[in-house]
Amino acid sequence: MAEVTAALVKELRERTQAGMMDCKKALVASDGDMEKAVEYLREKGLAAANKKSGRVAAEGAVESYIHMGGKIGVLVEINCETDFVAGTDAFKALCHDVAMHIAAAAPEYVTKEEIPAAKLEDERKIAHEQVMNDEKNAKKPAAIIDKIVEGRVDKYCKEVCLMDQQFVKNPDITIKDLLNETTLKTGEKVTIRRFVRFKLGEGIEKKQSDLAAEIAEMTGKK
Repeated sequence: MAEVTAALVKELRERTQAGMMDCKKALVASDGDMEKAVEYLREKGLAAANKKSGRVAAEGAVESYIHMGGKIGVLVEINCETDFVAGTDAFKALCHDVAMHIAAAAPEYVTKEEIPAAKLEDERKIAHEQVMNDEKNAKKPAAIIDKIVEGRVDKYCKEVCLMDQQFVKNPDITIKDLLNETTLKTGEKVTIRRFVRFKLGEGIEKKQSDLAAEIAEMTGKK
């Protein structure tokens, strides 16, 4: 077994912000392998999050983030179990990082469960049409076609759902992983309840074109 030195423990702590004893246990369990130890801590964070899933998280914070000189703005509500944890550096860092991620990645929903059934069905129809228009799929069995279609729908969900998106500051983990890591650090259930993202001028062009069409219709001009 590789020696677990204080330097290794310190390095792992700096990378993950986990407690010293947790870092030492992770390195011992991973035989001194740093990457395996990081993964060990992530898995432990997931287990901790699952264990706490039934607990109530009603404290927390509403974080704001303004990007590109006021051209993009985000508000996000992130919850934890106590106001004490809401005041910790780990929780504050999470709130800032999630708000910044939303500004950059433009998710549409927090989780897949929030996507309207009609929207998913539309995406499924679009994916099916795209698959069938590809000649190489013409002779494939229906079961295979369905599997390809569902794969594309799943990809769409991961692109638009915040929890499934790759974290912009570290693409090796998802936002869900980031929350699990914070659960490990704080010892409390941490959830993202809702968010809103504003982009300066978004939707104005459509409204202007609609108005122009209405005017043209009223005046008989096309």
